[in-house]
Order: sequence, then structure tokens, then C-alpha cells
Amino acid sequence: MGKPTGFIEFTRKTIPYRPPLERIQDAKEIYTRPDEPALVTQGARCMDCGIPFCHSETGCPVDNLIPEWNDLVFRGEWKTALDRLHKTNNFPEFTGRVCPAPCEGSCTLGINEQPVTIKNIEQSIIDRGFEEGWVTAVMPRFRTGFRVAVVGSGPAGLAAADELNKLGHTVTVFERNDRIGGLLTYGIPNMKLDKGVVERRVRLLEASGVHFVTNANIGVNIEPQTLLEAFDALVLAVGATRPRDLSVPGRELEGIHFAMDFLEANTKRLLGDDSAQSPFITATNKRVIIIGGGDTGTDCIATAIRHGATSVVNFEIMPKPPLTRAEHNPWPEWPRIFRVDYGHAEAEAVFGADPRTFALVTKSFVGDEKGQLSGVQTIEVAWEDGKLTELSGTEKTWEADLVLLSMGFLGPEAVLAEALQLETDARSNFKAAFKHHETSVPGIFAAGDCRRGQSLVVWAIREGRETAQCVHQYLNNKTASLVKPAETVTI
Repeated sequence: MGKPTGFIEFTRKTIPYRPPLERIQDAKEIYTRPDEPALVTQGARCMDCGIPFCHSETGCPVDNLIPEWNDLVFRGEWKTALDRLHKTNNFPEFTGRVCPAPCEGSCTLGINEQPVTIKNIEQSIIDRGFEEGWVTAVMPRFRTGFRVAVVGSGPAGLAAADELNKLGHTVTVFERNDRIGGLLTYGIPNMKLDKGVVERRVRLLEASGVHFVTNANIGVNIEPQTLLEAFDALVLAVGATRPRDLSVPGRELEGIHFAMDFLEANTKRLLGDDSAQSPFITATNKRVIIIGGGDTGTDCIATAIRHGATSVVNFEIMPKPPLTRAEHNPWPEWPRIFRVDYGHAEAEAVFGADPRTFALVTKSFVGDEKGQLSGVQTIEVAWEDGKLTELSGTEKTWEADLVLLSMGFLGPEAVLAEALQLETDARSNFKAAFKHHETSVPGIFAAGDCRRGQSLVVWAIREGRETAQCVHQYLNNKTASLVKPAETVTI
């Protein structure tokens, strides 16, 4: 694939982000426009490695045909590269921006060199496809007469809807928020995924025949039983939206919020909804502490900086990762190494240092006489064999006006499982077997984070695609007399 000696001749060169001090002045995407010759060179680095681990189980969850479209970019065949990309990935414009690229962690070149810039090439292919007008709405050739309801419009729900529509089923997607997109819209900041990119894909799905209903909170303002009566199958793709809380003294103080509440309100205001939250959670002129790392923690760092925070600190309970793979973390596993993401680089540019403090546990929150947060008390910890030990004498009080809790999610909210009498697993997720996706109730399927737990956008897309195939098989097995005329369902 690519140039036979390309991996020897060329080094890895990623497409740079906009300079930190420039990009923090706005909420526009952080990416710069790629240079085509540079992309061609990077495509040439893809090896004829025999077994492409990049799209194996340790690599790309949607099994992207990575070596094929790397080679096609090298040869200048961009439209064919786009066709290959769309064969396995419904929304490469999302994954090309926000996926951490497990494919690169499994790249064969990464054994002893830097891997191919797969993520950059993926984003460039799809962005060029839109610019050239190659990405268009395609109506299915026929309608089966079956109607499917999809609850949740995040990446799993949208992928399931797209695939089911292509198979000829009439699909209606229900979203409890005021805009379609789920976490793509309100969970990921605009600077990482512009909301126009999400809206563009939603419009294409609508033009292809998918129906969308917003402000439809199933189990709250719409009875789940109504969907069971109106549709032939039901797909639950509601995500894992119960945030992990921190039950320590002082949790009730004013100024402590869940990260997603902060990010969602920020995006709603950016999109022109000034009544998104009252009072609006602002980091302006505040000393901000973010508890918990990961992508959400980084997004909170970047958003707080754009608000004009006077300081931003990020607590992480785990120890600082190594700079290179540890012996117990061999290729082709995902490399658990120290990384500097866009928010970390911005904080260093503004405040002069990386905002993260590792191996730190929050013991309590401190407040004033008015019940307002004023500080956070912590202690350092040591890790050994997966267990932590608090280190006496390392207690510290940090001044803070705003704390954002970014410690992950526990699972889906219980209302749907209770209303539909679904079995749940030990982690409260909807119980459904991997690759089969049918829940304990026949005709009801689960996809994405609500089934597997908090995970990546690319895994959500895979689960949505697989669930669509499972639903299709289920409908094919239904008695022909149950078929209803294809039409939009009004709830």
C-alpha cells in the first residue's frame, strides 16, 4: 500500500492545530486546513504490512478500510477513497475530529516508529468530499412497510437510523433535547466539533427519508407504550447520562457542577439560546478546578479558558502516565501514555504550565458563610497493584470559585428500563448481548453507551450499525400480516 519505501523515507507529520493563543479567542474549530502534498506523503507511509492491525479488533471498531484509502489518497483518487470510507463509517466527519484514533495505536509502523496519521487523512477525505459535492442524500430504492423508532440521536442512534433507512424501513428518531445530535451537539464543544458539521449530516439524513422529533423525552412527556404500539421495533440509544458524583463533605455548596451541565449550557448559549440555563454557569474571572480527566475534562479546561477564567487546575486521581509504552502495555494495544491534548496546550500557553495534577484525591469542599464554594481540600495518593494509599502530610487546600465534576458516567437513566421492564446488567446498562443487541423484551434493542457503558463515538457508530442489522433480521422474521404502510408517525 502507498509507496513501498514510504515508511522509510518519510516521517510522521500531523496537521497542526491553530496556535493556542489565537484559537482561545473564539469558539471556532481548532483545526487548520490540511496541505494536500503533506497528506499524500503521509498516505505513502502506510505499509504493505500483510495483516493491517489498524482495522482489527485492537484498532478501528468500525473496521475502516484504512490501508485502502491511505493508498488511494497517495494516488490522488480522493472520490474513491471517500467511497471506501463510507463503506464502514456513516459519519467520518465526526470520528475524524473527535476519535482518539485507536487505529493509530495499532498501526504496524508504530512498533518501532511513529504511526501513520490515519485520523488526519480520514478527516481530510470526508471534508473534501463535502467541499466537492460528493456527499449527497440517497433515498432507499424501496420501502419495506416496517416502522422503527430510535430513541436518542447521538452517534449510535443516528448510525442505526441511517442503516435502517438504507434497508428500506421507515425510521423516526426521538430526541429529548431541542436539537438533534445528542452528545455530538451538546457534549462536545464547538471548537472540537462545529455544530454546523452535525447539522449538515442531519439534513442529509432528513433528505434521505429519516424523520426527527425533538423535545420528545420518552418516559417523561411521551409514554414508552405509545412507541411500542405505533412501531414494529424500538431501538434505545439514549447514552450513559447519569454522571458520577463526588460524595464528600461540602458537596452541597454553591459553585459545584457536573461537567456536562457546564458544557451543554455553553453550547446552547453559543447557538443563540440565552435562556439555556438560569443562572448560566460561567467561569469568567473565576478560579476553576476540574475534577477528573479524559476528553470531558479537557473540554472543560478549554471552555473555561474561553470564558476568561483566572486560573484552571485539573485533578486526576490516577498517576501520571509514562511517556512511552510500559512493558505491560505492548503494541497493538492502545498506548496508555502521557498526552497533551488541545485544552492542556491552551492552559499552558495562558497560565504557563500544564493544568493537570496527578495522583490526587479530593477530601472535601470548603465554603464561606453564605454557602458559596471557596476551596477544595485534597491529599496526594500512591498507587500499588491497583490500590491507592493516602500519603500523610500531603494535605492541601486549593482556592476555587467553580468546581466541575468530570468523573465519567454510571449508565443510562432508569426511567426507560423501569417503564419497559428491561433487564439491566450489574452496571445498570440495558442488558443485551454484544452483536445481538436485543434486550430482554422482544422487539426492543439497545445500542451504544446505554448498552456497553461509557465509550467512544466510533464504538457508538459500530453498535448503531450492528443494531440496525439485528433489527432488520428481526423484522424479516415477523409475520407478513404485521406489516404496516410506510408513513411518518405523529406522536
